[in-house]
Amino acid sequence: MTRRKFIATASGALAAAGLGGYSYWESGELESRMLGVPVEGLPAGFDGCRIALLADLHHGWFISRAYLAGAVRLANSFEPDLIFLLGDYVDSNAAYIAPVMEELANLRAPLGVFAVQGNRDIRANRILTAKELARQKIPELTNAGCWIERNGSRVWICGFDDSTRGHPDVAAALSLAPHDAVAIAMTHNPDLTQSLDDPRVRLVCCGHTHGGQVDLPFIGRPFVPSAYGQKYALGLVQAPHTKTFVTTGVGSIFPPLRFRCPPEVALLTLVKA
Repeated sequence: MTRRKFIATASGALAAAGLGGYSYWESGELESRMLGVPVEGLPAGFDGCRIALLADLHHGWFISRAYLAGAVRLANSFEPDLIFLLGDYVDSNAAYIAPVMEELANLRAPLGVFAVQGNRDIRANRILTAKELARQKIPELTNAGCWIERNGSRVWICGFDDSTRGHPDVAAALSLAPHDAVAIAMTHNPDLTQSLDDPRVRLVCCGHTHGGQVDLPFIGRPFVPSAYGQKYALGLVQAPHTKTFVTTGVGSIFPPLRFRCPPEVALLTLVKA
């Protein structure tokens, strides 16, 4: 190897190592994302209602319980009215289900904390996940819904099963809501919203995509786990019939790297459209 080739090779290796080190660091730097979301027909009592979103915690070998405790503290610091838990609480091992639920039990919101399951929860152990949510008194709204009230108004909140490994049933989740209800929904995978056409659903909150975890300059996000490419990568998206918000999530999948796409706890403030 010539001196010039050696320098070029060494420089490339150092740059790759530096980028890898930064990406690993960013994967553990939890941020907050705050956004106002206009909602058509929002009842007056819910104007200004704040919803904290936690998705894709992926508790396991790379995502520690201490890190999750920090995410819970961040969510509580927002003093939200409502908290949605959007699934993928563990990475793959069912042994981590109980510990992550014990941390999530520390969440506080006057209108309640509600959950759905993600594809990894179903794969790890759907029944155990449901039992641990119930043990921590966190209602699971998988293909179900309920009324919540604020300042004399009410909104129907509901959840749809994961579209990758579950069996979403939109009709069941809305079966007890009248035709003029305003519904705010949650599901793990945003791809479901592409075919969601019930006019009662005004906003769906989702996770799953992680924002692709990596956003390269001039290239973009090489991999987004969605059948619709970049559309549902992150942020507020207009699906064909409803608004969809996709959070980049709290944890990361292997390899635990992020680049220009930090993990987050999101806070949505609902406002009248």
